[in-house]
Amino acid sequence: MSLFRDYRRIERYVLFAILAEFCVQLVNATFMNLQTLYMKAEGYHDAEIADFISWRFAGVLVFAFPLGMFIRGKKVRPLFRISSAGVPLFALCILWCVHFHHDNLLIVSQWMWGTCFTFIQIPMIPFILRNCSPENRTAAISLSYSTWSLAGISSAVFVAVTNHINPVLFSERNLMAAISVAAFAGVYFVSRVKTEKEPGVEDKPVSFAAQHDWKLIFSALFPALIIATGAGLTIPFINLFFSRVHHMETDVISAWNFCAALLVAIAALTVPKIKKTIGYRVAVPTTQTFAVVALVLMATTELYNHLAIAGVIAVACYIIRQPLMNVAGPMTTEISMKYVGKKNREITSALAAAIWSGSWFISTRFIFASLRNIGWPYVDIFLITAAFYMCGIILYVLLIRSYNRREKAGLITEE
Repeated sequence: MSLFRDYRRIERYVLFAILAEFCVQLVNATFMNLQTLYMKAEGYHDAEIADFISWRFAGVLVFAFPLGMFIRGKKVRPLFRISSAGVPLFALCILWCVHFHHDNLLIVSQWMWGTCFTFIQIPMIPFILRNCSPENRTAAISLSYSTWSLAGISSAVFVAVTNHINPVLFSERNLMAAISVAAFAGVYFVSRVKTEKEPGVEDKPVSFAAQHDWKLIFSALFPALIIATGAGLTIPFINLFFSRVHHMETDVISAWNFCAALLVAIAALTVPKIKKTIGYRVAVPTTQTFAVVALVLMATTELYNHLAIAGVIAVACYIIRQPLMNVAGPMTTEISMKYVGKKNREITSALAAAIWSGSWFISTRFIFASLRNIGWPYVDIFLITAAFYMCGIILYVLLIRSYNRREKAGLITEE
């Protein structure tokens, strides 16, 4: 199929690195879907759940910037090894801590989980840009980006089917434990990454002031900061929304997560075709705007959740929203990386991770937890997210215009 032709050309060792990333994302997707429900079943309240989960993002926030400085001019395969072993290991620690309510150790485990996650999240895009030929970069970035949704598909199918068969044996805790153990396969895939190009002269560290163009970096990352702040109020708590507002069970929620993840994966894999057909300028704002409309419609179902139709509308809007919002991700990532230039890629990737995790840390720990503590409904919180998203979309439109001007001026190249 022509859709997959671009992906067959990707360098083999890059594919193994992406497979290792998939294993890490398998744990991430499973915990994103089930951890809130598991903690709810163990007696934690919404505000407590938000507080503990926020420490995962704090780990990324603290280590992202120094890691971005460290990896410039260095091979990153050893970091992939740490991540592929550390993420599933600390995931198992989290399950143990939640079950026995060892809250202080739970914070440490969440922190270390996030820290290990940075070791594959931050170096991956610079690794792809360094090791892929220019004609394969869009496909490799799209495939890397789609590991999240592909992991979500695999996790959701496994959870929905097994939990439906036997909800006691295949409880949230047992399912997360099984998938965490399976994710250690990432260590094997990293071992198959036997080739990594030596960093070029232009990749070597220089003085801090000369190394980075902070005006370009800020311009590229400011839209992400706005969108990430809004996303932190919604994305980690979607399953709680369906559980508390629409009273759905774990197997039902997982089934809908599967449908959404499948559409996200398909959308992500079509990004190279979308880019060639309509370009960044149309694709990014159009898909994101429709995604915001779907989010608003989903949120407002809380106002009439006593009606049977409310749950149907909420699920439909969620399934529509996910691919629309996520299809822009690979495109905005590629735009940002090209916009800042080769010498700024590593620190931009690190700061992007720090921004997302920092924003989610603040949003989950302080904003969401506080608003739920004083009784704010989900609909009001999700509408705040929609407002942040719209501001971010406008900023991305401005960034794309600046990108096009710089490209015409010869300031942006494929290399």
